[in-house]
This record gives sequence, C-alpha cells and structure tokens, in this order.
Amino acid sequence: MNVKFGIVIFSVATLVFMGLYFAFNPSYQKSLQSKYYYEIGDYDEAYSLAKEAFSLDLYNRMAATVMAQSQTSLKYVKYIKESKDYMSQIDLLVNQDEFTQGDKAKIRLICEIMKSAYIKLAPSVVTDHELVESAAYYHSGFEQLLEKVDR
Repeated sequence: MNVKFGIVIFSVATLVFMGLYFAFNPSYQKSLQSKYYYEIGDYDEAYSLAKEAFSLDLYNRMAATVMAQSQTSLKYVKYIKESKDYMSQIDLLVNQDEFTQGDKAKIRLICEIMKSAYIKLAPSVVTDHELVESAAYYHSGFEQLLEKVDR
C-alpha cells in the first residue's frame, strides 16, 4: 500500500513539475501564443512567435510544428492573393473592346504560372480546409481558363 501511494505521489509531483515548467518556460509560452494565433488565422504572427520560441529552445516540438504549419498556410494565403490579383487582371483583359493574341498569350502564361505554383503547395492534415478549398477553386478556374484560351 505504501509503495503504491509513493508511486502516485511521485507521478503527481512529476506532472505538477512538468506543468509548471511548461507554464513558466518562455519558449513554451511563446509556443502557446503562436498556436493561438495560428488557430485564429493570423499566420504571420504565429510564424513569428513560433520562430522566436524555437530559437529559445531547439527541442520545442510545438514551436517547430507551428512554425512549419504557419509557413505552409502562408504559402496558401500568398497563392490565393496572387490568384485574386491575376483573375482581376484577366477580367480586365477579357472585358476590353479588343481582345488580341497578345492578351491570349498573357492569359495563357498567367494560367501556366498559377498551375505550377499550385502543384508546389503541399497541404497537411492541420492546414485550414478553407485555405485548401479556396486554392483548389482558383486552380480549377485557371485550368478552365487555360482550356478556353487553348481552343
């Protein structure tokens, strides 16, 4: 009975010590903050905090994970932003009075660039599904445009 009680006390003390270490270690505090910012979609701040936390403790796996996921999400955000910009440029070209072969070539080039950029994106299980779906939506739009331009 005393041995079991001693094991329980030791286990509880170890858990309390680990919890206190986790709560008061600056690297893990920044990791938790970065995780929060990642969850609310502020990927720039999440990456910055995770990078800082990782530089404080190279063994902080939470910081490394959040940093990697933030980088992936930032790539998706960049792709979506560029896609919106290019789509608006294409709309301007298409809605002109005259549609030239040069305009067609420009649209073809934009579509090829964005298709190859999409291939380089690599989602993970924790990447925000809205980002992945939005990027896929634009990728599909560029593929359809490319088919129409190549006809």
